Amino acid sequence: MAFETFIAWRYFKAKRKQAFISLITVISLAGVAVGVAALIVVLSVMSGVQETWKEKILGVNSHVVILKYGRSMENYKEMLPEVREVKGVLSAEPFIYSQVMLSALGGVSGAILRGVDPVLTGQVGHLSKSITSGRLSELAGKAGSPGEDLGTIILGQELARTLGVILGDTIKVISPMGKITPLGGRTPQTRNFKVVGLFKSGMYEYDSTLVYVSLSQAQDFLNLGPTVTGLEVKVNDIYMADKIKGAILQRLGQGYWARDWMEMNRNLFWALKLEKFAMFVILLLIVLVAAFNIVSTLIIVVMEKAKDIAILKSMGATGFSIMKIFVFQGLVIGVIGTLFGLAGGVLLCDVLRRYQFIKIPRDIYYIDTLPVRMEAPDVILVILMAVVISFLATLYPAWRASRLKPVEALRYE
Repeated sequence: MAFETFIAWRYFKAKRKQAFISLITVISLAGVAVGVAALIVVLSVMSGVQETWKEKILGVNSHVVILKYGRSMENYKEMLPEVREVKGVLSAEPFIYSQVMLSALGGVSGAILRGVDPVLTGQVGHLSKSITSGRLSELAGKAGSPGEDLGTIILGQELARTLGVILGDTIKVISPMGKITPLGGRTPQTRNFKVVGLFKSGMYEYDSTLVYVSLSQAQDFLNLGPTVTGLEVKVNDIYMADKIKGAILQRLGQGYWARDWMEMNRNLFWALKLEKFAMFVILLLIVLVAAFNIVSTLIIVVMEKAKDIAILKSMGATGFSIMKIFVFQGLVIGVIGTLFGLAGGVLLCDVLRRYQFIKIPRDIYYIDTLPVRMEAPDVILVILMAVVISFLATLYPAWRASRLKPVEALRYE
């Protein structure tokens, strides 16, 4: 062991008359540990929220949406094989999208009507997993007798609660895009639908606004004929959706445009990243406060050990060696505090993830529990920042110790 390291370790063992120095050292170590633990927990929660929202958004929405400029798609059946042949595409299915009003005995609510093909597995795989009551296959046919115009519909649980309906009830769907009158106006289109299923995606916004009907029923109800709104595409790598979107558009030619899931939710994910960065900067101040404690601790130690430093210099120790003693001492405080904070942060994250005892209002945050997702880059960044700040905090006290003159320290001894 080098003599600088040996002396630094000896300074940690404070004598009885130096108990105050040991107390400050413990406080400095605890400050670093608290700061590191807080950073790990908060960053893990922010990453968990981001990942949870991404999963819920992609559970309802497709990865890429292909649309036609200015009008509905008529030749979508010919386009489907072309899109499915693009490298990276898992599935491509038609969909219909329209705004409607829903009316029931329990109230009235606006909603988004989506027409899907329940026979095609790729398009509605997410819906089949989210259904809590009823069956997806019942969307394929009508619910009434041959002479009765009664369709089938699947609602979100929150929307069903708002309307006061349950499985098997009948609701009225009203579309403003009705038939054209002889005077050139439009009369709202109205039709009764039987609730054959309820789904829960986990996001309040979707569960309170989305309704699903079959593609054929949507075409008939909205007077679309053999057309659809566009194509929904799922890809094998969601982070390559932008490149796959470009390849699809290049294959289809002009007249089409597309949006991927990152574009459709850019504001949300950008806000989450900005909030995560802001929380990182704010909580980093805790580590900075602990670093000031390290500075004060080392300054007190330098003042207390002035005679020892003078003797070491008289025996031939260089200023750089003296500096190394106090840098090492400060780094040990920072590293031990960082390790304790790492252990505490990992333990807290595990407790939060396992027991989920913190409940939050789902109608505000779209999620009902606090999600936790520890990411290695975040943890490594926190550890590096804590160690670097601790190292920087040692430089000034160590420099002051290296500049101490033996003559001045031993003058009155």
